Amino acid sequence: MAGGGARILAYGVTDEDAFAVGLACGGAIRVLVEPVGTGEGALSPALLAQLVAARAGRHPVALVSDLATFARHLVAQGADPAIDRALAANRSAVEAQRFVAVHNPPLRLIVVGAVQIAQHLVPMARALGHHVTLIDPRSAFGSAARFPGEVLVEDWPDEALPRLGLDSRCALVTLTHDSKIDDPAISFGLRAPLYYIGCLGSKRTHAKRLERLGALGFSAAELEKIHAPAGLDIGAKSPAEIALSIMAEITQVLRKGL
Repeated sequence: MAGGGARILAYGVTDEDAFAVGLACGGAIRVLVEPVGTGEGALSPALLAQLVAARAGRHPVALVSDLATFARHLVAQGADPAIDRALAANRSAVEAQRFVAVHNPPLRLIVVGAVQIAQHLVPMARALGHHVTLIDPRSAFGSAARFPGEVLVEDWPDEALPRLGLDSRCALVTLTHDSKIDDPAISFGLRAPLYYIGCLGSKRTHAKRLERLGALGFSAAELEKIHAPAGLDIGAKSPAEIALSIMAEITQVLRKGL
């Protein structure tokens, strides 16, 4: 720290040393220490300001550092296939003597329909790192008494969703079984770069949904983005089990792209 330059510090312990003190295994870690300033090898305040602005604007970026020269630059999503893979995996890593530090916006889940399933889905999503917004124009459903401490929007989805700024780190789930509420939300979601769209309902219900959306001009390829019936097939019966299956499918799509 006194020298003010960037450097890589290495720490580790062998398996034998770990076993000797009762640990299950050893390991190693390298730590990149980067000062902020104008000196050689420092992260410039201007570049740091760009990174802060990208994070504030919910723009996925990576801060790439050359581990030999400590030169740095920001790479936006879509500019480099390797960086895109790191952003999709949400995993910082060392690649070819460069450290790719991933800076993704926080995950968000938009739930349309303040039904019983949502009472289980919302806390599950929060526990898994999602910022959750619950939309329902029916005040009797989307009440603070039923969803204490949650972000509630008492509005129609086609009016609420444009205000939320949906992006590639957002997922959308519709739960109402009411086409007047669900269909506008799905229509908006299909035009946004969401990583997941899931809709509750039987296969028969979904077939009718596809007919309605097709009549609105959506192509077969666009409609294939919809996961319906929402959730992995785990034999779920209760509202809590259905919420678990939906959250599992969201996680699967996020992590594996399935």
